[in-house]
Amino acid sequence: MDPVLVVPTYQEAGNVEALLRSVREHAPELSVLIVDDDSPDGTGAIAERVGAELGRIQVLHRMRKEGLGAAYRHGFRVALDAGHDVVVQMDADFSHDPAVLPVLLTALRDGAEVAVGSRYVPGGSIPNWTRARRALSRWGNAYARSMLGLRIRDATSAFRAYRSEVLERIDIDGTRANGYLFQIETAYRISAAEVRVVEVPITFVDRIEGDSKMAVVRTMVETELRVTWWGLSRLSPTVSRWFRQSGGGRYLAAKVAPSALPGADRDQT
Repeated sequence: MDPVLVVPTYQEAGNVEALLRSVREHAPELSVLIVDDDSPDGTGAIAERVGAELGRIQVLHRMRKEGLGAAYRHGFRVALDAGHDVVVQMDADFSHDPAVLPVLLTALRDGAEVAVGSRYVPGGSIPNWTRARRALSRWGNAYARSMLGLRIRDATSAFRAYRSEVLERIDIDGTRANGYLFQIETAYRISAAEVRVVEVPITFVDRIEGDSKMAVVRTMVETELRVTWWGLSRLSPTVSRWFRQSGGGRYLAAKVAPSALPGADRDQT
């Protein structure tokens, strides 16, 4: 395999050097593609310096902060055009343990088309979260699975490895979601394409260095609204079409981008 790791960054000066060194230690076969959204703290420059020392590390310097989904789409396309046959993704803040990277790669070698680092399979855990936050996350994942027919238990996990042909098959360039929701959109496309998915247990920990960019409650509420909207489009096009024509439906449509998932545009007349 010729695998590459895609890592979006914004304001990760406290993490990026240690992350790159840990990735190289645990998965030396991985090339690395840092996708930096013009971090004002110098994240991109630090990654360039470490890349010059370690080799096989490329930094994409984007002109502005456009969100997680946009950064992933950019990085995935660069990786695919470069001919890598496996594309891995992970967060830059050590919430994903680089020591698990070989496990994801082994799952692909053993026949999986996508391997997901999962909190919600036996052996997975989130030790630092409160009971309420764990319950909210589990409920959100269960709701998304029900509404969208997902085959992935941890649909919001950003720790994944893909065979490159899968990203082409699900039209990764055609995804539209940003932020947290990008993972659910790709999970939907993977499930609809009946891709062979293996979930491996991980321990997910909150970042140690830097500040989180996500407003948890607001993001969860927005995500569930969008999942509901997409689910209606998938499960009941007639009801969805009628609701779109109402005042509330037009307002919600403007807020939640209902055409972000494949097939959702079939009922937008």
